[in-house]
Amino acid sequence: MQVYDSWHGLKEIHSKMVIGLGNFDGLHMGHRKLIGDLVVRAREIGGTPAVLTFTPHPMAVVDPGGAPPMLLSPGAKRKMFAGLGVEVLVLIPFNWEFARISPEDFVDNVLYRHLGAHTVFVGYNCTFGHMGRGTPDLLKSMGQSRGFDVEVINPVTVEGRTVSSTLIRNLLAEGDISAARKLLGYCPLVEGEVVYGERRGNTLGFPTANLEIDSGLLIPADGVYSVKTGVDGDMFPGVANIGVKPTFHDGFSRTVEVHLLDFNGDLYGKRIQVHFIRRLRGERRFPSVGELVEQIRLDIRQARGDACATW
Repeated sequence: MQVYDSWHGLKEIHSKMVIGLGNFDGLHMGHRKLIGDLVVRAREIGGTPAVLTFTPHPMAVVDPGGAPPMLLSPGAKRKMFAGLGVEVLVLIPFNWEFARISPEDFVDNVLYRHLGAHTVFVGYNCTFGHMGRGTPDLLKSMGQSRGFDVEVINPVTVEGRTVSSTLIRNLLAEGDISAARKLLGYCPLVEGEVVYGERRGNTLGFPTANLEIDSGLLIPADGVYSVKTGVDGDMFPGVANIGVKPTFHDGFSRTVEVHLLDFNGDLYGKRIQVHFIRRLRGERRFPSVGELVEQIRLDIRQARGDACATW
């Protein structure tokens, strides 16, 4: 997949671009429907499957206090786009200058003149241009007069619920990994660098990797989770704890720690990806360290069982 940070002149490089337009936060099942359809269309016409999106999320610029936490890191999102068949990713730096472009100028100057769009795919609730005044209906009208097609993807539902990034964020904030997985189409994940922590896991017999999570990523609710962890291209089952470790602290800062099963090696300084399979239990204070250790052993047995069932 080729990645560009500008739209200028791309129609001279890539012909018959079939473009998905949107934020694609989380690349959930609704986004996957849109991208799947555009890839099929591009193959039918011998064109180029492409996505035009933005960094950072527009809300982070126009309303920083109201910007939502992200469901995917930029790197993870790029990998997923490529895995879904996208061949060109136009990743526009979103700033105040870009935010002031009118919907009409966006269609004329970006989609039509510089990208030479053959077809544009958008979601039913897509907005674009200054103040979000651009709508699918406006895009259809302008596309018709300029010679490109517009396809609007209707809401996608899973088990009676309309898929949306907002709903998924709410589910993760509640720790409902199972429901979020169904709407995303994959296990929710966080990424970060392994840093030095308190090293208490070593004294308990369960060494953990303490993660410094990438800024802006959503972290699920406090609790203990069955996970699979990506390290240097390999996957390992494990148990993750999110919270304040109440058995040892009162009001301590929130941490994300992972105990990897079947792993031997040094993780410090490595970037790892933690994929959440399900929430095993809430975080709680134990009367004694011994009782905590017994619970951790039970958590590990459950996590190993999840690994056998899902891999």
